[in-house]
Amino acid sequence: MKEVTEELKTIFMETANTVQGSDRRLFMARVVKSLGWGGQSYAERELGWHRGVIRKGLHELESGIVCLDNFAGRGRKRAEEHLPNLLTDIQEIVDGQSQTDPTFRTSRLYTRLSAAEVRRQLIAQKRYRDEELPCVATINNKLNELDYRLRTVLKSKPEKNSPNRGYLRATGPNPSRSKARPNDVTAVVGCQSDGSPGPVVSWRSVTGRGQGFRP
Repeated sequence: MKEVTEELKTIFMETANTVQGSDRRLFMARVVKSLGWGGQSYAERELGWHRGVIRKGLHELESGIVCLDNFAGRGRKRAEEHLPNLLTDIQEIVDGQSQTDPTFRTSRLYTRLSAAEVRRQLIAQKRYRDEELPCVATINNKLNELDYRLRTVLKSKPEKNSPNRGYLRATGPNPSRSKARPNDVTAVVGCQSDGSPGPVVSWRSVTGRGQGFRP
């Protein structure tokens, strides 16, 4: 194999980066062919050229048939490639309006911002233009990639096995509800929530129905 100086190596790499498609492959093939035996290994090791691209270029050079490139089939680039600071700006907006778990059981951060609101904040705070930002669905995907999840806030949800849930007050304005139904529920004497004694009805003492009735 012919000796390649550092100056020639720099010229080869810079020239290959200035052309695209079949022109780039043909240039790489001509360089490798001029190097002689072991030129492919040298180009892959020293110039950083892919062996498959070199072989494709050699095939085009020897056969004279140019392979067409399907650039359109490669898809669009990711949004952060067009907007390098997009993910960082999203994190700053969401973290600035997040709060810790109110029960202090986990170290997770909770936020009430939706993907649409994050997009509006990007325009208002970070000075993005509406036409350059991706759609709301894409912003939602970026939030998921950053490990943010939208959760429904459950307020005042009673515990399933709460000890106070098993007893309901049987007194009320309707006289028919002030008495326990025979063979249906069991009246129990106990204390109400205000501390006064009175009859209460066991919520799970229904016989033969599988459900309780509301007093």
